[in-house]
Amino acid sequence: MATVAVTDDTFDAEVRNSSIPVVVDFWAEWCGPCKQIGPALEELSAEYDGKVKIVKVNVDENPNSPAQMGVRGIPALFMFKDGQVISNKVGAAPKAALQSWIEEAI
Repeated sequence: MATVAVTDDTFDAEVRNSSIPVVVDFWAEWCGPCKQIGPALEELSAEYDGKVKIVKVNVDENPNSPAQMGVRGIPALFMFKDGQVISNKVGAAPKAALQSWIEEAI
């Protein structure tokens, strides 16, 4: 399963009301580090299909969700479980580090 594009309007339905853990990637087109981790997140999304959902929120097009989450820098990754944030990290990381972070959280 590929990553899912989420908007301010669909954030609650896709993230807070999800039956499985969700990784939210707050990103933007102009953000180099965001583009660096994009392919790794796509691969992880396929590897964790059915266990963890990975979604992307474009901060330029959807300013409300990142503002509510207190996002100050991107890429900003948040792990939600049962509608609550259980972990977060800011900045780019290699796929192995992202995978470890997800494994620890779930």
